[in-house]
Amino acid sequence: MVSDSYLTFTEHLEELRWCLLRALAAVIVASLACYFFADAIFAFMVDPLKQILPPGQNLIGTTVTEAFFTEIKVSFLAGVLFSSPFVFYEVWRFIRPGLIGNESRLVIPFVLCATLFFLGGAYFCYRIVLPVAFSYFIEQYGTLGVTPAIRLGEYFTFFFRMVLAFGITFELPIITFVLVRLGVWDHRFMRRSFRYAVIVIFILAAFLTPTPDIINQLLLAVPMLLLYILSIGVAYIWRKSE
Repeated sequence: MVSDSYLTFTEHLEELRWCLLRALAAVIVASLACYFFADAIFAFMVDPLKQILPPGQNLIGTTVTEAFFTEIKVSFLAGVLFSSPFVFYEVWRFIRPGLIGNESRLVIPFVLCATLFFLGGAYFCYRIVLPVAFSYFIEQYGTLGVTPAIRLGEYFTFFFRMVLAFGITFELPIITFVLVRLGVWDHRFMRRSFRYAVIVIFILAAFLTPTPDIINQLLLAVPMLLLYILSIGVAYIWRKSE
């Protein structure tokens, strides 16, 4: 294994390649294991919509292979969630040589916090955001006098994008810790840039949410603003010695 004391550019690329391969292998193994429980995972993932739909209505399938590929997607998303600790461990292995000071002791806190923020963001989306979004969208059908018939594939495309978007954006404090220890920015820069961060956050919220609806954008932007404020505290605590 390459020494952590010094890595050339080529060695960095080689280390990145192996980290990506190990992380991908972990996701694949977890996804294969989750495939055997795809039915139960599917029921869990579709529950936010079923609670909103009128009695007797359900998702519909319109192609022969849609159910099979939905099971693949369900297993993959579950695999990403379950393998996230190993994935974040590989992220730590890659960034560790560039950190300032003796951060080797922080491997467990880093992996634990990164996993909790990622899963916390995904669960926040599942439990808070999706029911509100689905309630609003289904209500729009009612105002038009139309009975909703939601396709299986379209639902899970929406579901995956929302859950992963929230999981990734909730990593902001972890990303801040890494960038501060790499010397890229500090808490002063983040405080000075707050007004610009608000604009960027709302732009990202509009980009990451699959619909232009302002409710979904606010449900993503507000937690991101709170996470940015938290990240300023993280940047201050883990600032370099002055």
